[in-house]
Amino acid sequence: MQVAVKKITMTNLEQIKEAIAAKMDSASFSSWIAPLQFDVSGDTLVLTAQNQFSADFIGSVHANVLNSVAAEFGLNVKLAVKGTTVVAAPVANDNNVQAYAPKTEDKVNNVSSAVAFDSFILCEENAFVVSACKKLAAGVVPFSPLFIYGPAGCGKSLLADCIEAASNGRVIKMSGGQFVSEFARSLHDRSVFAFKDFCRNCDTFILDDVQTLAGKRATCEEFIQLVIDLRAAGKNVVLTANAAPNNLSGFDRRMQSLLASGLVADVAAPTVNVKRVMLMRAGVSEEVASSLAARIAGDGHLVGGVAMKIKTYADLMGEKVTLEIAQRLLSDTLQKAKTPIAMVKSMCEKLGVSYDAVCGKGRSRAVVLARQMMMAVLKGATSMSLTEIGRVCGDRDHATVLYAISQVEKMKKTDLVLAAQINQMIEECK
Repeated sequence: MQVAVKKITMTNLEQIKEAIAAKMDSASFSSWIAPLQFDVSGDTLVLTAQNQFSADFIGSVHANVLNSVAAEFGLNVKLAVKGTTVVAAPVANDNNVQAYAPKTEDKVNNVSSAVAFDSFILCEENAFVVSACKKLAAGVVPFSPLFIYGPAGCGKSLLADCIEAASNGRVIKMSGGQFVSEFARSLHDRSVFAFKDFCRNCDTFILDDVQTLAGKRATCEEFIQLVIDLRAAGKNVVLTANAAPNNLSGFDRRMQSLLASGLVADVAAPTVNVKRVMLMRAGVSEEVASSLAARIAGDGHLVGGVAMKIKTYADLMGEKVTLEIAQRLLSDTLQKAKTPIAMVKSMCEKLGVSYDAVCGKGRSRAVVLARQMMMAVLKGATSMSLTEIGRVCGDRDHATVLYAISQVEKMKKTDLVLAAQINQMIEECK
């Protein structure tokens, strides 16, 4: 008689699992429900989790599904945590080691938004993205994930640091490369569920340089589920990249769609006034800063390097850096007359594509769009003929350039962000 009861119970458990799986997406089920230990005690379905965080998360996010399925079998639901003295039953992936510690500790901050964002020099072009960052740092927002993109040196990582400093509660900030290595380490150490718990046990999760996840399928799958779970739990997610979601290469359509599902905001490259203020904050005199700002490429990293060089020279030589000295020190850095090739290379940096790809035979969507935008900018900023523009952009013929410019003009009518970006690059190239 006891054997018969046991068989019935085992059959019911499999049916319960199948019923739960049918009401959830496969990724959520495999990440959270499948590893649970299922048991029936009287009229109660007991689900035992690996740790307290997993139990709390499942109870807050998936409670409705679990209760409705259990009710179909005339059962109540109880979530339990596996005791430390209990021998762990094997789970689907045999992931028995569940200890994980990050190589860098996460931070809990409580700095006012005004102080935290003071390091980011605001210009009119970046007013929207900075306002969104401040709103997110102040509490839970409906536009998570916040996706910030822009060329190298525009201030994406600085904004991420500002959010980290100003946010209340627990903040976890990782670079894309760190996320890849830590996920791989958790797989090697058989602590992947502990890694999942660590990433989800926060109020704000920040990932800098999302593009470094490109081509890493297992990491992308884990990251997709992480974003879905954090958003379902009402947590804030901040992502930065060098291009807009639809222009990121190495990601499938599902990943691009998820990245674009919140608020997508671009960060403009530093303007002349921003570069001047950056130099002055670093100790450069106002006269020298004003003269150099217009001759330094629109890259915040380069501006920081220039300021460091001037400051170091003044400290070591014990003399004030005049404009003449600055020009001699920075002869290899300051921009000279803008040639068409120099303009194209500068635009490549802003658009996050390589010069070789633009001038080569690349036909990816991001490269083609960037090439067409550059042709339109050269037409608007210079007196070059269509043939000359085509020669600079990889020996394209007259008809190709004409078609590219017409396509960009059509897109500008419906895409205000693209139109503003092209107008800015035209002004910089004049």
